[in-house]
Amino acid sequence: MISSQSSQSPELRIVVVGSTGSGKTTLAAQLAQEFAIPHIELDALYWGTNWTEPPREEFRQRVQAALTDFSWVTDGNYRKAQDIIWAKATDLVWLDYSLLLIWRRLFKRAVRRIYHQEELWQGNRESWRGQFFSRDSLFIYAYTSRKRLHQTYPVLLSQPEYAHLRLHRLHTPGENKFLLQTLNG
Repeated sequence: MISSQSSQSPELRIVVVGSTGSGKTTLAAQLAQEFAIPHIELDALYWGTNWTEPPREEFRQRVQAALTDFSWVTDGNYRKAQDIIWAKATDLVWLDYSLLLIWRRLFKRAVRRIYHQEELWQGNRESWRGQFFSRDSLFIYAYTSRKRLHQTYPVLLSQPEYAHLRLHRLHTPGENKFLLQTLNG
């Protein structure tokens, strides 16, 4: 493992994006630990009890308030606050993994969460019906969101307001070690 940066290191504000189930939160937590910086989980800022969604401006205010530290790492694709996050970020890590890998990870995660009744954000839990027998299944969402990201991210990343971002597009989990080396500079 690469040693963490000292408190005198340059600012590092990383946003980890990718399809649902790609491992955004896991990688963001690892990066936060590696660099001893806060991990801001956007799902935790977004979801209310019983999977309720906040009004757009309320969510944007929560995100703005959470991003006040000198350095941080966050995870998620929330378009509602993307402009705020990307404008402040120094690095964007895009987990652009194969759909087969994503579905395999989603399956393992869903079974674990459902079987152990893991509490997510604000007391929410996943269910067999919701994950496997619903239009709102994350498996369907993974397919559609991955397709959408492939269409929109190249266009967004070519815009001048995001030219400052250092892009790290990972195609396999094995590239994570190279990411750490790159971020350590």
